[in-house]
Amino acid sequence: MKAGSEQYKYKYEVHMHTLQASACGRTDGRDYIAKFKELGYDGMIITDHFFRGNTRPSRSLPWSDYIDEFCSGYEAAKEEGDKQGIKVFFGWEENQHGDEYLIYGPDKEWLKAHPEIRDADHLEYLKLIHEAGGLVVQAHPFRARGYLSDIYLHPYQCDAMEACNNGNPENQDILAYNFCKDRGITMTSGTDLHFIDDLEGSCGGMLFEKPIETIFDYVNAIKSGKGFMPIIPENRKVMREDTVNELPMTLFDENNVGRSVELSDLF
Repeated sequence: MKAGSEQYKYKYEVHMHTLQASACGRTDGRDYIAKFKELGYDGMIITDHFFRGNTRPSRSLPWSDYIDEFCSGYEAAKEEGDKQGIKVFFGWEENQHGDEYLIYGPDKEWLKAHPEIRDADHLEYLKLIHEAGGLVVQAHPFRARGYLSDIYLHPYQCDAMEACNNGNPENQDILAYNFCKDRGITMTSGTDLHFIDDLEGSCGGMLFEKPIETIFDYVNAIKSGKGFMPIIPENRKVMREDTVNELPMTLFDENNVGRSVELSDLF
């Protein structure tokens, strides 16, 4: 059954990975489609890990070949989605020294034409994506994992932040939600799906007033801040006495200059 309301009828997953292009992916892109249809989703955006993240294609490949292989999970999902009536759109997730970003808008041919994206820093990345009309969302901004040493918060180097991520424990999403709410930052929500069996019961996803027909429908809606609702359960919103961060935090300003902060500096 589709989760939603009379106003927000259309449900989409906007953060997910395939085994073709993400080293941590466990489900073939085409094998997602039937389950998404069963659960009442209208579509999905494939966001495999890109060049500096946990990508599966070899970085030693020629750039064009790397992009071909990288897009294969999305293309498999889209082919099957077209058969079953589920919309499938293209995006990616990029790593910037530990913090990660969901990118929406530019397509396969754009990537082939812009190999400089491999080495772009936060500001240059945002500039390149914006010049292409795209959207940058900081993924799971308060995530703490064994492979991370710090939390880097970049409210000015993105268009929105992912306030709810099904792969996070509650406290990390509580911090993200309140950080965004207090600053008027547009929020998104995603399952961060790697394996099809983790979809049912996920706390993530996005609801829209109108169906998404192109990736730029999604981009423009998030940039406008209107016509959608991120799925964020109440237990991932309310600050509690035991809500703590687990890693050192750095907050970056408009010039991408960072300073060390504590929770008391943020809330």
